[in-house]
Amino acid sequence: MIDLDGVTCRYGRGGGDGDADAAVATVAVDDVSLSVPDGEFLVVAGANGSGKTTLVRTFNGLVEPDAGTVTVNGTPVDEDLVAARSAVGMVFQDPRDQLVAATVGADVAFGPENLGLSHDEIDRRVADALAAVNMAGRERERIDSLSGGERERVAIAGALAMDPDHLVLDEPFTGLDEPARRSVVDRLRALHRGGTGVVVVTHDLRDVAALADRIVGLADGRVAVDAPPDEAVSALPGLDVRVPESGKFASPAE
Repeated sequence: MIDLDGVTCRYGRGGGDGDADAAVATVAVDDVSLSVPDGEFLVVAGANGSGKTTLVRTFNGLVEPDAGTVTVNGTPVDEDLVAARSAVGMVFQDPRDQLVAATVGADVAFGPENLGLSHDEIDRRVADALAAVNMAGRERERIDSLSGGERERVAIAGALAMDPDHLVLDEPFTGLDEPARRSVVDRLRALHRGGTGVVVVTHDLRDVAALADRIVGLADGRVAVDAPPDEAVSALPGLDVRVPESGKFASPAE
């Protein structure tokens, strides 16, 4: 469970202090309270600059709020960053920002190695994570030889290798062609069915609307919509969010 209570994040504070400093700050997230239950498929939607990326980065301490609290599984994030980052895996908008090794296997193993796990446990986690994204047996392939969609899946595998309760993906379909998009959607669907909570940040719901349990729409750093997909759809275009054609919010056929 991820819980946010009155979370506010500001950017652009200058070298001054007090009221003068606050006057030049931009409020990216404005007094947001939100709970994300285990196993939920949540979509955080909004236009560029709405605060959605900043919001989800508070989930595991990548962004520290200026006010309010974030707890993961009952523990404040700022009291145990390791536990928060193990429980909440993050996949950035551009996977190149988090791929750190030359080969697929070494990259996926990076997180578990930093947890000090045994070699056997690391190998198991790498194998399981790659199987989950349909890249089993490709540990020795070089990252620089992969397509954009394959790099996205390696980034997802790296997060999964930390055995998280929640997987957070920031604009995971940006720059992917249709086959790659479908492949990532299929992986997210399978992960959700397996019990992993999934949070997708996007301005375009067409790929994930049918998977979502709930949609939270942000505008100017505040929650403007918090509803199931079929109820949220009428408000989302007003937030500059692309939505599916009418009737396509139903869950896809098994």
